[in-house]
Amino acid sequence: MRMKWSQIACVLAIIFGSGIAGGTVRAAASALPQDRSHDQDNRDGRSREQDYSKNQKYEQGLREGKDDLAHNRDHSKKRHFKKDEDQKAYEYGYEEGHRGEHDH
Repeated sequence: MRMKWSQIACVLAIIFGSGIAGGTVRAAASALPQDRSHDQDNRDGRSREQDYSKNQKYEQGLREGKDDLAHNRDHSKKRHFKKDEDQKAYEYGYEEGHRGEHDH
């Protein structure tokens, strides 16, 4: 059985089209270099410039997160602070403590 030229053209169009679509997906999936470094900075939700380790609210969150992890609880105490920075520090500390990622 011989293939007709229209069938060959159709097969080539499908192959060519999938190559373009695949390239587009790969291009969209790979972020720009500045975005990639930003993503690495924010992998845990904060940039490298932000260091809460000396913040008292971070330490409080870390302790409470570890305690909840040890007792198999999920954020047993909902804390709210007046300053956004303190709230963020507490939440980051709590998350690290609850994941068991930070040993002090």
